Amino acid sequence: MNIKILCPLWGHEHLDITDFCLQIREAGYDGIDTWIPEEPKEKKKLFDALQKFELLLVSHQHQAHGKDFAAFKSSFWHYLELTAEGGPMLMNSHTGRDYFTLEQNLELIDIATEFSERKGITVAHETHRGRVGFSPVVMRDYFKARPEFVITADLSHWVCVTESFLGNFSAELDEAVARARHVHARVGFEEGPQIPDPRAPEWKHAVDHFLGWWDRIVETRRKAGDKVLAFTTEFGPPPYLPTIPFSNLPVANQFAINCYMKDLLRKRY
Repeated sequence: MNIKILCPLWGHEHLDITDFCLQIREAGYDGIDTWIPEEPKEKKKLFDALQKFELLLVSHQHQAHGKDFAAFKSSFWHYLELTAEGGPMLMNSHTGRDYFTLEQNLELIDIATEFSERKGITVAHETHRGRVGFSPVVMRDYFKARPEFVITADLSHWVCVTESFLGNFSAELDEAVARARHVHARVGFEEGPQIPDPRAPEWKHAVDHFLGWWDRIVETRRKAGDKVLAFTTEFGPPPYLPTIPFSNLPVANQFAINCYMKDLLRKRY
């Protein structure tokens, strides 16, 4: 199985997309994890850069919104269509809301499943705070109701929400491992979704927990016969990345951290 490692645009939106694609290609990334611009000129520039530098794309649906469920559902349809543009290897979706009912969120999952089958592109639902997958306890019902429901495993959110390294959620973690089709390689801790710096020895215990979970996902997908599995090194910018009080300077360089994670994953897998 081929492991592909992608860099997030998140935190680098201020850069020219062509320059950024060159930067990540030179840094040794295989592709980019980003949302698709709605403005045609920006969209073309992104697609041209991906082609020029031969980068893979995982597209990111996070924009769906609405003052009520009906409005959100309509917006969700729109952004699924947009996110499918550009030939992504996979679509990562921030699906639903934590305050929608089970039935409402299942309706959105069913929409994404039908869309995925029609387009031939996997839609993986991210385990993200505020969304359908925000908690392992809540996910029990979704896993039970939809055997075909697949996820982007961003387990940093579960660690934060449960204030634990998931020791009491072995069944839910087993399901997450089995259903993961994409991994957001960010390390969280009991009080937050992102440790300050994975290179620091005081955070080795957290990094080791996540590496163990990612090992299981890689082995599961390998045994399933998958040819490719994508990781996104998704350490984010401030305020995910802590800052020094008063100066508001970040405690580390986001791009350097993500490159460290890229090299760690490349060596491991």
